[in-house]
Amino acid sequence: MNGKQQERSIAAEFQLQILILMSCVVLAWGLELFDLLILKGGYNFRGGLDQFGIIPRHLIGLRGILFAPFLHSGLGHLIGNTVPFLVLGWLVMLRETRDFFVVSILSALVSGLGTWLFGATGIHLGASGVIFGYLGYLLARGYFERSVTAIAMSLFVGTLYGSLIWGLSPLQQGVSWEGHLFGFLGGILSAKLLADDKRAGG
Repeated sequence: MNGKQQERSIAAEFQLQILILMSCVVLAWGLELFDLLILKGGYNFRGGLDQFGIIPRHLIGLRGILFAPFLHSGLGHLIGNTVPFLVLGWLVMLRETRDFFVVSILSALVSGLGTWLFGATGIHLGASGVIFGYLGYLLARGYFERSVTAIAMSLFVGTLYGSLIWGLSPLQQGVSWEGHLFGFLGGILSAKLLADDKRAGG
């Protein structure tokens, strides 16, 4: 591959990454605006799309594992998640776009199941479990891969978003710290599995 072909390949990959991230954001914003403006159920948890969140230890609440990352309890909640989702999500896919899907799915599953099993009573919504999965992955990647690039990325993310670790604490009020914690653990698991896969030549 010559220089121009490589540049075109990099540009195409970057465009794909932006398309994936923006599609997720547009979906989340579209659902929230539909909920607030049409269903009128977003702020009170009594109706609308919020009922499709994770409801701990209720069988019907298992559906929230699939839906909850795309649902939020208001515009403030959604705005607070949008920027870290874009930044950390892009850093996850920076080396390889498929890493984003592996980390997203594993983080959502571990976060969702952990919240369903151990979460406080109520409805748990939002992308923060997946965002904490990205954080866990990026911080743990340096440890599992032991490469200069991976370690540098872990240090960079730790400096940029290390303060988010406070969100894992049960002392946090008004947030699903259980979702944060299990999402973070899902991210660490992703880092281990992807590091093993790359060492095996996958």
